[in-house]
Amino acid sequence: MKSITIKGSQRESVGKVATKAVRNAGMVPCVIYGGKTPVHFAAEEKAFKSLVYTPNAHTVVIDLDGKTTNAVLQDIQFHPVSDRINHIDFFQLDDNKEIIMEVPVKVTGTSPGVLLGGVLNLNQRRLKVKALPKNLPDYVEANIAELQMGNKLYVTKLPTPNFKLMHPDNTVVAQVKISRAAMKAAQEAAKAEKGAAKKKK
Repeated sequence: MKSITIKGSQRESVGKVATKAVRNAGMVPCVIYGGKTPVHFAAEEKAFKSLVYTPNAHTVVIDLDGKTTNAVLQDIQFHPVSDRINHIDFFQLDDNKEIIMEVPVKVTGTSPGVLLGGVLNLNQRRLKVKALPKNLPDYVEANIAELQMGNKLYVTKLPTPNFKLMHPDNTVVAQVKISRAAMKAAQEAAKAEKGAAKKKK
């Protein structure tokens, strides 16, 4: 999985007044959990742009005055009015421990059902995976090449090399629904066949 580096400074004061001062300075207060003790730090709001405002999934290298920590974004809070980032929680990665995180679904292949006029519905745009940090995928591939009209693609049909999908087996990732136009065409074709059969009689 691709990684993003965020540079920040460790915070000594973590009270309400100090946190407000951090936000007023255009910084985001953050915490790293998962280690022996939580680590509080602050970084410029623009530093999180590539991490937060993207459909892609990333791990994070947090650089605090030269000391780096590998982590993943665990929780983010936004201001209810301005929608600016209020606070971010990170979780420290351990190379030997599996972690669960969401990654995007990447659709590949061409569905025969879509070519015949069906409509592709992507039911799951992101999926939860469980893996060691080194095996975290950038995305989960959903190949729709075998989906006929009315077919569904379940999580059990997705390739999962070196990771597990944390969803029930009956979870539908994508499906090809019959469009109104295709349904109307099928109904008209059926009427035409009946009409032709009557004339033969």
